[in-house]
Amino acid sequence: MMQKEDCFYLGKIVKKHSFKGEVIIKLDTDEPHLYGKMESVFVDLGNNLVPFFIEKSSLSKGTMLRVKFEDVDTEADAEAILRAGIYLPIDLLPKLTGKQFYYHEVIGFTVIDSAYGAVGTIVNINDTSAQPLFEIDRDGKEIFIPMIDDFIESVNREDKTIEVTTPEGLISLYLEE
Repeated sequence: MMQKEDCFYLGKIVKKHSFKGEVIIKLDTDEPHLYGKMESVFVDLGNNLVPFFIEKSSLSKGTMLRVKFEDVDTEADAEAILRAGIYLPIDLLPKLTGKQFYYHEVIGFTVIDSAYGAVGTIVNINDTSAQPLFEIDRDGKEIFIPMIDDFIESVNREDKTIEVTTPEGLISLYLEE
């Protein structure tokens, strides 16, 4: 059984396309072309990730992927999976290099500030705000650093560290008693 924590969210089934059970998946990615030729995906049905096999698919209008799943042959079949989330195993993600990273892969990394030194450990990425934030734990204190390209100097996957340069006072702001 595939677990959600071993997967990444790829998108959502947003509408039915034809009376033959085709559906439209809105892909939540900047690079939809990477996902035009998938053989299968996991569909989130009642908190179970169920594998669905793809008979054919085609990208239309940017991030809209038109899909015909095996054994989804009628409008009623399509209706049953409408609005379900679509997931893929994390190991299918294209590997990122340099300063680019996936949110899930940097959890547990240590953040090192060029002026301040070791700040703490990334426990979460908060992406509910306009600007995603590193949520960092420093001996039980929470520090938030905006994930701004200009702040991020380097990502070292071997050492599990991210070097940042933050505006003066940002980190100490969180540590004042």
